[in-house]
Amino acid sequence: MTMANPARGEVEIVIDGRPHVMRLTLGALATLEEELGSESLVALAERFESGQIRSGELLKLLAAGLRGGGNPLSDDALRNAAFDGGAVAAMRAGIALLARTFSSEAA
Repeated sequence: MTMANPARGEVEIVIDGRPHVMRLTLGALATLEEELGSESLVALAERFESGQIRSGELLKLLAAGLRGGGNPLSDDALRNAAFDGGAVAAMRAGIALLARTFSSEAA
């Protein structure tokens, strides 16, 4: 089993009872910016940290992180997935993913 490495900007999320590693690559961030119409990386991070996001936006963030972590799930699979801890845990994982991505300690 692969465990998340916070120093690499990785976050673990449990989906359908299985742990998955998420990581945002630069390419994933660029795609996310375009899909969500963000003006900049900082604006994207602030948007998520404010908690003023829609569930579809959260799913896009999680999908991008899962792809970057080598765990691609289809949009349909992710929409129908059960997140351990529910929507609140999924939101926390998304916020942690952004925080680790933009942390100066993550390499």
